[in-house]
Amino acid sequence: MKQIHKFPLFSVVLLAAVLLPQMAAGQKAVNSSSGMYVQRLDPELDAVIAPGTKIERVATGFTFTEGPMWREGRLWFSDVRGDKLRAVTPDGKVQLLLDNSGGVKNKTPGVDQGSDGMAPGPDGWVYVCLQGGRKVVRLDDQMHEEVVVDSYKGKTLNSPNDVVFARDGSFWFTDPPYGLKGMDKSPDKELPFNAVFRYDHGRLTPEITDLTLPNGIGFSPDGKILYVSNSGPKMYVEAYDVGPGGKLSNGRILISYPDNAAGPGIPDGLKVDTAGNIWTTGPGGIRIVTPQGKVLGQIKLPEVAANLGFADGGYTLYITASTSIYRLHVKIPGEMPLYSNVPAKTLLHAQR
Repeated sequence: MKQIHKFPLFSVVLLAAVLLPQMAAGQKAVNSSSGMYVQRLDPELDAVIAPGTKIERVATGFTFTEGPMWREGRLWFSDVRGDKLRAVTPDGKVQLLLDNSGGVKNKTPGVDQGSDGMAPGPDGWVYVCLQGGRKVVRLDDQMHEEVVVDSYKGKTLNSPNDVVFARDGSFWFTDPPYGLKGMDKSPDKELPFNAVFRYDHGRLTPEITDLTLPNGIGFSPDGKILYVSNSGPKMYVEAYDVGPGGKLSNGRILISYPDNAAGPGIPDGLKVDTAGNIWTTGPGGIRIVTPQGKVLGQIKLPEVAANLGFADGGYTLYITASTSIYRLHVKIPGEMPLYSNVPAKTLLHAQR
């Protein structure tokens, strides 16, 4: 199994407790009285999010929201602790797409075992990580399920968390042990690592095995850089150069969070915009980070933001944050999933 050496990207960016006092004079807050605002840490943020942009709460009342994906005019998202796959329309109408979305009949109390990250595939189906079911499946337009991958060399996966497709048609997913009681200490854990896997034409390869808790994952607009969040104990976002056949090299830290970072939350979901900026959740909110590691600003919410996804051609950002879904408009469009425009299809041999 490959392990990639880490190099600092020029210098590690210190965040939260370090940046905020230094940048206070340049900050601008929007709608801060409601606990929702955009914190401007660098003037370049104005080209990404217009000054005065308001954040809206679209829907609320869930247990823990994750895995947002825009599809055919609705935002799909996972209610991980509620074990449901849902969708919400732009006007806030919530629809149940799939109950028991994690695929576990006898759930473990206190463990997040619902569905999680998802992405549209080149075949017209939606690929979904099932934390409790410990597999990646694909869903058709009738919510029928087919297992794509559930093991590596005869050993059951930990609990797939987030997934993204590459330009070559392969998909990559993170496999931390969040869906297992006791996580790494769980007697049900079969793999000796928490990998970032690449799946290509039936072949599953653990491309990264030295991260402790790999979580969010995304590619640069040209597909030449892979970004992965590590949720702990050390919290950071790692960047890798991507070569032919998905071979990775030059692993380096893009941003790192100090152990005493201000605010709740961890490096979890991340997305990339068309200018190459990385939008990543972390302690205290969502950072907008340049490819060189400079933090331009932070989106602050009254809840912990777990993940985010772009919609409306990339000009709307949706955020899944604990019990609610939030939304704001952006000036630089985000990267939509590669196959978001592929029409939905129906499975010929559904298993569920």
